[in-house]
Amino acid sequence: MRFILCFLAALALVPASAEQLTLDRIHADPALAGPGMRNLKVSPDGARVTFLRGRPDNQFQLDLWQFNLKDKSERRLVDSKLLVPNEELSLEEKARRERARAGSLSGILNYSWSPDGKQLLVPIAGDLYLVDVAKPDAARKVATGNVADPKISPKGRYLSFVRDQNLFVIELATGKETKLTSDGAGTIHNAEAEFVAQEEMDQRTGYYWAPDESAIAYKRYDEAPVPLVDRFEIFADRTAVVKQRYPAAGDANVLVDLMIVSPTTGVQRQVALGANRDIYLVRADFSADSKHLVYQLQSRDQKRLDLVAVDVATLAQRTLLTETSKTWVTINDDLHFMKKRNAFLWASERTGRKHLYLYGMDGKLLHPVTAGDWGIDKVLAVNEKTGRVYVDSNRDAVIDKQIYALALDGGTADKPVRVTQADGWHDAAFSRSGEVFIDTFSDPSTPPQISIRSADGKMIGWLDQNLLSGDHPYAKYKPNHLPTEYGTVKANDGQTLYYSIVKPTGFDAAKRYPVFLTTYGGPGRQYVQRKWGNNFDQYMAQQGYVVFRLDNRGSDRRERAFTDALYKDLGRVEVADQLTGVDWLAKQSFVDAKRIGVFGWSYGGFMSLRLLAAASDKIAMGVSVAPVTDWALYDTHYTERFVGGTPKSDPKAYKDSGVFAYLDGLKSPLLLVHGMADDNVLFSNSTRLIDDLVNRGIRFDLMTYPGAKHGISSRPGQRHVFGTIDAFFRRHLMPAAPLGK
Repeated sequence: MRFILCFLAALALVPASAEQLTLDRIHADPALAGPGMRNLKVSPDGARVTFLRGRPDNQFQLDLWQFNLKDKSERRLVDSKLLVPNEELSLEEKARRERARAGSLSGILNYSWSPDGKQLLVPIAGDLYLVDVAKPDAARKVATGNVADPKISPKGRYLSFVRDQNLFVIELATGKETKLTSDGAGTIHNAEAEFVAQEEMDQRTGYYWAPDESAIAYKRYDEAPVPLVDRFEIFADRTAVVKQRYPAAGDANVLVDLMIVSPTTGVQRQVALGANRDIYLVRADFSADSKHLVYQLQSRDQKRLDLVAVDVATLAQRTLLTETSKTWVTINDDLHFMKKRNAFLWASERTGRKHLYLYGMDGKLLHPVTAGDWGIDKVLAVNEKTGRVYVDSNRDAVIDKQIYALALDGGTADKPVRVTQADGWHDAAFSRSGEVFIDTFSDPSTPPQISIRSADGKMIGWLDQNLLSGDHPYAKYKPNHLPTEYGTVKANDGQTLYYSIVKPTGFDAAKRYPVFLTTYGGPGRQYVQRKWGNNFDQYMAQQGYVVFRLDNRGSDRRERAFTDALYKDLGRVEVADQLTGVDWLAKQSFVDAKRIGVFGWSYGGFMSLRLLAAASDKIAMGVSVAPVTDWALYDTHYTERFVGGTPKSDPKAYKDSGVFAYLDGLKSPLLLVHGMADDNVLFSNSTRLIDDLVNRGIRFDLMTYPGAKHGISSRPGQRHVFGTIDAFFRRHLMPAAPLGK
């Protein structure tokens, strides 16, 4: 009887009918991974956790929710549909969302807490609302008119924002609005980040409050020197000619100034950035006591970065430290000023790995905080009371992300305490005090689970356990979910390359299967991660493919000897490493070496072209989506960092790093895909490739998307592009197989 009861209980946990994934279901609601939570924050008083969540009928329309830590209750604070029933975005806002890779999202994309934890600032569709946490249904509109980058000041006296290229503040007690800058118009922008800063430097703001609210530092730039180019956006019913100031490699960048303004008097002062105007202002911030403005200045060739402190009272300057590199200096957000001592934390890759250091405000190194044969990802929190700093890293497994605690005094520099324990991927959002954090965990068989934990990792409670049971969107697909395996191979210089592999449904080691090789391959991205996977990868494996990923040299979260290998010759070592993976696959008894195909998007699209050109004898077909084909067409900061120099100063590096010098080797079938309004990797990359392929007599397939940007992010566009990729792989690697639904 006990056996029968256990058997029946087990059956109750199994969905009535296990199903395989379909493309229609992948691109439908609700989200397969579960409801999910974005932009998780602990309120300043520690009483609640707030987050953004997609609606059940539209996972991309976000509302603002809260979880009350005292009574464990959950409620929606702001319904985006009630706040703005019909959202209309300005062209500027659409462009900002593309820069932030949020082009597919609508509703509430961001929010911020007031310092006292009583109010929330909610921007939506160009307007600003203040939401009283005690009365969230009475949201109050406080600003309107294409408002961008809103902030509540550090002590809560002001609300600041950018409108029409100028900086504004509103005194919340009186409602008085003050325009702090007045010359923003045409090519002059105040308190904004320029195009390449948004796209390549992860700059989401162009102004910075002093902690005591006495001043605001802001970036003022003139984009007049940047070439004005005509960019054609081809829609289904029209063609728009967009005049865009796009700084392609070798072109002039914007002219940048750093200003300080008083929010009470409006008095403006300019910080001298030196005689050389051809520089990048990559970061700025105030010290904890508000006495110093500290900015980071990067040389045009990106081989030097200076950290400079400005006395706010006198504008006198001194360089605190300088970072140099033979390739490029990586910028980061890990500068942290101490409140209880005259010191700051600074992250550097000077040893070949990213480590953390404590400096005095006089620029003298006090001691390393982290050290050893590993590196940090970023600083998550600092608790001066306990003398701890929290970082994330892949110290214990390259394919994982874990949270670690270290002593600020450097006593545990090479012996960090691991806070999170489950192998896999942990994303953490700490409270301001550093005493608790929100842990979002997943692994290849566990969709994101969100818990609240104390700083030592102990569980406080679940926000969303997200179990794959009951009515979970993925529950009926779980029985057919395929495991991800991980392994390593050696590059030709001996460095370790990590790969992941998903074997197809009904895998039989005696059979030979086609391969879906998916790649990105470029700097700044790690593609092989032990986390909840890509639905399309699962779909392709369930269609009968071996799904393979490999992180080649140049990929992110590794030592500089690994990442720097691609410098001045993009595509060479990346292709060599991917072919090492292809050769490994060809030796496996379960792989049909004549049916290996490659797919990549953006840098991955570039990689698909270079792989087909280098090894059409090993790769049977490929799909290239939104590829860079000529690096002279891409922007200054990214391209000059990795290719080195400019098309004029080093034409050989640009020729060697493109695709055109190699196209005679492209013999395998190619599908080229591009959005016809792409303002990141311009459509001209593909039009030039089309012309060159035609002139060489190379046949290929083409799919273009009217009005689509770089991500082809509309719901119908996503469904169609992945259906097209699926069909192309089937046609060439599984000609007898029926098309998926």
